[in-house]
Amino acid sequence: MPRPTPHSGYHWNGRQHPFFEGWYYRLTLPPEQGNQTIAFMYSLQDPARPTPASGGAVQILGPDEQYFCRSLPDLSRFWAWQHRLGHGHSRNGPIVESYRVTATSHEGQFWNPALARTVRWHYSLEPVYSWGAPQQPQSTAGWLSQFQIFEPGWQILMAHGLATGWFEWVDAAGQVVDRFDFEQAPAYAEKNWGGAFPKKWFWIQCNAFEHEPDLSLTSGGGIRQMLGQQESVGMVGIHHRGQFYEFVPWNGQVSWQVSPWGCWQVWAENPDYRVELSGKTELASVPIRVPTAKGLEFLCRDTTQGELLVSLWQKGVRSHQPILRAHSKQAGLEVGGEDWHTLWQHSS
Repeated sequence: MPRPTPHSGYHWNGRQHPFFEGWYYRLTLPPEQGNQTIAFMYSLQDPARPTPASGGAVQILGPDEQYFCRSLPDLSRFWAWQHRLGHGHSRNGPIVESYRVTATSHEGQFWNPALARTVRWHYSLEPVYSWGAPQQPQSTAGWLSQFQIFEPGWQILMAHGLATGWFEWVDAAGQVVDRFDFEQAPAYAEKNWGGAFPKKWFWIQCNAFEHEPDLSLTSGGGIRQMLGQQESVGMVGIHHRGQFYEFVPWNGQVSWQVSPWGCWQVWAENPDYRVELSGKTELASVPIRVPTAKGLEFLCRDTTQGELLVSLWQKGVRSHQPILRAHSKQAGLEVGGEDWHTLWQHSS
């Protein structure tokens, strides 16, 4: 049986303050359902003592990029496992409102007062790739991440999995307004935690490529804190046909050029491989809330309908040998944080 992915459990040590932990889960639905995706975002802040930021929340970026947010103010209703993936939260309301997540299942139900509708979902999960080589899960930020010297911590929990279940909206009379059933749909999961969000970041994720069902990519770059100092770091990770290709500061170079919205370009190489990513969108962004010292604020912009081209080569003495060239119109593309007024360029 494979080892659990590092950092799967809840990180709060009972003392750290301020503190947040956030989880992100994504489904990519098949073409016959309009190439839709559904993303679930959960967060918890300041459990040590009451602050203006204390509490939890659920955010959903659903089909047609419809956005939903519901607060979960009662921290006593939150639970989480310490050493493996498992967490949930509930609230008082006109109906039972709660979510529950483990490594193999995800379910929830929440009331939307603005629309007088209930959103509900339930699906099972079959993990395919965690993070790292098959059967050898590793920390996304390297072995040093176990010492909490980075702010924030970041871990891809499941680079690729298969989800079977349903997602639906129900009106006040109990009639189903919209429903999506899916079987073995691509699924993804990640998390972050710590005392502060990055000052600035970008993010690219996709595991639903045309003609490449066994391909998953995650890339990110940001300005984070390390032992009180700020540094810009980036990474690219690819799972493809049983192989893991990793491009990180300790084994190579990662450079990027990201616009305030609409264009993401990333180049990375290590001693053996080279990768290029090109993401773009002409869609308007969807504002997403992220944890701050004042609580959740709209400091992030997302789309789950981005266009992405990935090219990977094996390096040779005289030339590079192509390994893959893949395309998708269902990429997750994101920018977040402060100072998004001009092009962000970084060369390692």
